[in-house]
Amino acid sequence: MSTKFLYGGCTFNQEHTMADNSLEERGRALENQFFEQENKQKLAAIKNKMESQNSREELRKASGMSDDAVLDKLVSLGLRANTIAALSLVPLIYVAWADGSIQDNERTAILQGAHGKGLEAGTDGYELLQDWLKKRPTEELFTAWESYIKALSAQLNDEQARLLRNQIVGFAKMVATSAGGILGFGKVSGDEEKVLTRIEAAFDR
Repeated sequence: MSTKFLYGGCTFNQEHTMADNSLEERGRALENQFFEQENKQKLAAIKNKMESQNSREELRKASGMSDDAVLDKLVSLGLRANTIAALSLVPLIYVAWADGSIQDNERTAILQGAHGKGLEAGTDGYELLQDWLKKRPTEELFTAWESYIKALSAQLNDEQARLLRNQIVGFAKMVATSAGGILGFGKVSGDEEKVLTRIEAAFDR
């Protein structure tokens, strides 16, 4: 009997399937937290609309991600627009709420910055971000995001993980500097720095 694929008590194929299942389960948990909070009716409508979106351009509009290599890899792993939108937007949302509240001028600056990064006004991703900037998320949403990032990173090689990290962390830093800039400080606050550090730590391998 050949055992060349035996590893850790299970075959490579079994282990790969278990990893895939874990990624899918955590993705569903992230989606549930992201789409099933307050204002469920509106979020549910957007979620249903995004269910069938799977082209690179549709995913770009849902998430604001601009790196084609990252998007292509996420598509190859079977990620849907819903999951990719939550994956990219949750860090932005938590940085925005790091200080406990969002002023109108901060909200405007963040949305303008997101638009400049490719999250176009009128797209599903832009609407989701706009909606979340009106209500503070729960800690469970961030925890689900961290859990998902760890499962997803395990499916990526070092270069893919680096590109994904740079894309998401860069977007989150844009939010922090947008808010700081509009208020005249032009720098990231201590609370925002803590959230950014936590976001980056989720990618540790």
